[in-house]
Amino acid sequence: MRPDTPSPADHTAEAERLLRTAAQYPQDQEPLLLQAAAHLELSGDRSRAATLYDRLLASTEPAPENPLLVKALKAANLWEYGHEAEARAIIDGIRAAAPRTPEPWDIIAEALEQHDDLQASHDCYTTALTLLVDPSDEIPYTTQSLLAGRHRVRRMLGKAHDNWDALADRTHSADRTDGITLDELHDPKRLWALGSDNPAELKAEIARLRAELGSYRTALSRPFPVALLRWPADELSELLATYPGLQPEYASHEAHLTRIESSLRELAATGTPNLGIVTGSIPSYEAFAASERTTPDSVPLLAEYATTLAARGKATSWPPARNAACWCDSGNVYRECHGVTELA
Repeated sequence: MRPDTPSPADHTAEAERLLRTAAQYPQDQEPLLLQAAAHLELSGDRSRAATLYDRLLASTEPAPENPLLVKALKAANLWEYGHEAEARAIIDGIRAAAPRTPEPWDIIAEALEQHDDLQASHDCYTTALTLLVDPSDEIPYTTQSLLAGRHRVRRMLGKAHDNWDALADRTHSADRTDGITLDELHDPKRLWALGSDNPAELKAEIARLRAELGSYRTALSRPFPVALLRWPADELSELLATYPGLQPEYASHEAHLTRIESSLRELAATGTPNLGIVTGSIPSYEAFAASERTTPDSVPLLAEYATTLAARGKATSWPPARNAACWCDSGNVYRECHGVTELA
């Protein structure tokens, strides 16, 4: 084992830490238990991971916010330790439910791909993209893996490029400077190149592997979004009345919302991926301030609070699809609210 590779014991220890944190913050148990289950899977304790998924699905106080995601993770885990029939039944149920978030689709499509059911995997990716992505809009960070996954599976099936593949190519190329295309990364013949004795072929394959590793490292380095803190109007009014030291940060609720959208657009323009928004509440904020042994009227605490909420899985991905509801809870679609081309 490489020195920088966590051992099974390391993963078990991290799972135990997350379980203790979930007991301390029961309102955040879903993302914490999902992270703990992931570490248990990596440690090889898949049976115990399954009990965490079952615990979440059986929970009523609170009920899981994304039960289809939990079911998808449970199915993928079950299949890995011999319960194929049960895993397939769960996957069929998820496909029938047609989730409106990308994560369950990604997980079940990858599970099918890993177990060589390529056509079913392809169908999952295609259905997900048809439901969730408007090709004429900017592609949200959370759905880009659907495009790449479908492209990869189609290459293995020997299918010709279609419009989704072309969009995957463009999305991939926009984030890269190494010139390595998706077709190169997903070329089934690469497996043969690994056994070649031609130095040129081996060198080219090493370059492709480095490109893939760079992509994985980028994703792993930001496991949760760079998130900005949003306050609902009533919460913001109470916050400023209780802690007037924060008033310089918030000229008005409308200005607060406009500033969030502008800041996110600036981050996106600089190439920052995986952006999101977290919603604050005063009881949660006060509890966080107490845990940090500081006062709630500390301006630097606001950013720390946003980061902590994002780490607990509380962030909503930005930007939403232009025809989806706006993140500000106005009830309007994004394109008619904060998604307009120019901000007021």
